[in-house]
Amino acid sequence: MNEAHWHLVVNHLPIIFPIVGIIIMVTGLISKSDAVKRMAYMIFIIGALASIAAMNTGEGAEDIAENISGVTENFIETHEESAEKFATLTYVLGGFSLVGLWVSFKQKFISNFFNLATIVFALVVLFFGKETGTTGGEIRHTEIRSGSNIPAQDIQRIENDDD
Repeated sequence: MNEAHWHLVVNHLPIIFPIVGIIIMVTGLISKSDAVKRMAYMIFIIGALASIAAMNTGEGAEDIAENISGVTENFIETHEESAEKFATLTYVLGGFSLVGLWVSFKQKFISNFFNLATIVFALVVLFFGKETGTTGGEIRHTEIRSGSNIPAQDIQRIENDDD
């Protein structure tokens, strides 16, 4: 497996973990289970670690992708800038979750604030995760680019296949 393959393997995890963490945190709030809420914090922390893996494989993937026909530096650069913002936010969410985990064991009176604040911040993180995932997909998937650059002959072939 080359670095581009490794990047494709790990790059979805930083987006998936916050989604799962939010679901688990909401479940913990509804069930009033401290153990479930703590599990959500752990999921957010694992998501931050997954971001480290995605960022560390990104440079190698870039080196490979730059040599693929149809891939432009513009798409790669846009994705890289988005990924840096997203990774920073996941690191902050992971750090905030460490504090939330500690608070859930030691400071019960502010624990509910941390639970709700974590959900709100995780939603913000997910917005940036969606942007990062989209810009990454646009590198190779021309069909999702805004103003898709599908060549006319391909559009005609697709239309003819539908008939």
